[in-house]
Amino acid sequence: MEAGAAYGAGKAGGAFDLQTFIRQPHTILRMVSWLFSIVVFGSIVNEGYLNHQDESEEFCIFNRNQDACGYGITVGVLAFLSCLLYLALDVYFPQISSVKDRKKVVLSDIGVSGLWAFLWFVSFCFLADQWRVSKPEDNPMNEGTDAARAAIAFSFFSIFTWSTLTFLAYRRLGEITFQEEYNTLFPNSPPLLS
Repeated sequence: MEAGAAYGAGKAGGAFDLQTFIRQPHTILRMVSWLFSIVVFGSIVNEGYLNHQDESEEFCIFNRNQDACGYGITVGVLAFLSCLLYLALDVYFPQISSVKDRKKVVLSDIGVSGLWAFLWFVSFCFLADQWRVSKPEDNPMNEGTDAARAAIAFSFFSIFTWSTLTFLAYRRLGEITFQEEYNTLFPNSPPLLS
């Protein structure tokens, strides 16, 4: 076993390399997903509510359905926070020396990414349907229509980014499972590079 290397991870304890981190596909996709979530909740918060002169209360641009705006904002904000959490875990991941702990992180990434792909699918369907049935008389000046369309479009794009993140995490799980099997079969051999 190499001096300074931890069992189960070839580079555990090594220095953090920002260029290598940023060039990884899952890091790029997570940053893109983070940006998409900002666009979705930012569009709805900023221009997703309208009010008429004769009404005192604001209403959602999506067919006056407050649930549509609320769901879009909630999914966007929680996806934003989830991206930040998993970006932090991606930074910390090379420092995890235990294969079992790495496996837990990747399994949670698969579950969370899959869940977010589904939630973004629901968001896209819900917002697109509510936009489809919106009445033109509710918004005669077409205020906020670009923001509503942006929220729908980036909800759609987020389905693919989160689905790809799920696939990449599944592939990473295969690599970790192989590493675990290797360590079980050859306990005295040097660790595989991760």
